[in-house]
Amino acid sequence: MRRTKLAASLLALTLVGIPVASVATARAARGQDQNSSQQEPPQAVGTIHTQTQLVDVYATVRDKKNAIVDNLTKDDFKIYEDGKLQQVTYFDKESNLPITLAMLMDTSGSMYYIMDAEKEAASSFVHQIMRKKDEAVVISFDEDEDLLADFTEDPAVLTRAINRAQVKVNATGIGGTGGTVNSNGGGTNLFDAVYLACHDELATEAGRKAIIVLSDAEDNGSKMSIDEAVEASQRADAVIHVILISDPNATEGYGPRIALELAGKTGGRVIQVHNDKTMNQAFDEISEELRSQYVLGYASTNDAHDGTFRKVKVEVTQPDMKVRARVGYYAPNS
Repeated sequence: MRRTKLAASLLALTLVGIPVASVATARAARGQDQNSSQQEPPQAVGTIHTQTQLVDVYATVRDKKNAIVDNLTKDDFKIYEDGKLQQVTYFDKESNLPITLAMLMDTSGSMYYIMDAEKEAASSFVHQIMRKKDEAVVISFDEDEDLLADFTEDPAVLTRAINRAQVKVNATGIGGTGGTVNSNGGGTNLFDAVYLACHDELATEAGRKAIIVLSDAEDNGSKMSIDEAVEASQRADAVIHVILISDPNATEGYGPRIALELAGKTGGRVIQVHNDKTMNQAFDEISEELRSQYVLGYASTNDAHDGTFRKVKVEVTQPDMKVRARVGYYAPNS
């Protein structure tokens, strides 16, 4: 399997300031050809069409006991854009709509004691979650970002890629200043990995998109900031779920705050794990969430093509229920 350094793409983008060729160019072209000849179910959140701004929101609902709620109707939901109530014109419960995943594996030194459990749980997850037409990509990150597997529908290919991830023992992933654009040191480029997964891999994909990050979320070497990573995710309409690995042999730091910001601003979850058992439970919860979503579509009442970020809020009229959904999208600028 080809092993590609994504850092070169980031360097070109950051220093030269011009678009770079995506590592997924061939697949993107193929996907565009397929999309032009087939009618898809609703596109991802914030998909903008020429005349009318059609916005699709994927939502997961849980009750006060944290159990998935799967029997709601269109009338149980309300959607607001920038505080203004919108009319839901499309509603469905999508458990089989294809999912595009990017799995980001932290291979810095702080993962040394947990890496075997990380690989085992991740391998089990891809076999459990992947269905026909689902695709996934695997990227490892420490002081570099490596593409271990480009988009594939084959869980066996993904498992082999996951098992090739190796901890870089001189990349401690501990200490430093997170997200400093001109950082010269460090060993954990989390923000760079998120940015590149969104910009180079997920931006051209349609439908449901999710990033699964396995890390202690301590960034100390990225060229991109956390705000740039979040914006890239929002523009790609990708939700970030963080499996926050707390290794008792590693130093605790600001990782939980970073994880909450990445997930919270994209509509994802943070699940903290400490051992093999909780690692598998975390993957089970994310799998359940990805397969238990409602899709809500509306035509935005704001037809301005101003490139601004529009805040989206989804509410359920039933009591004692919590909704998890994307928090917004970027309007077109032309």
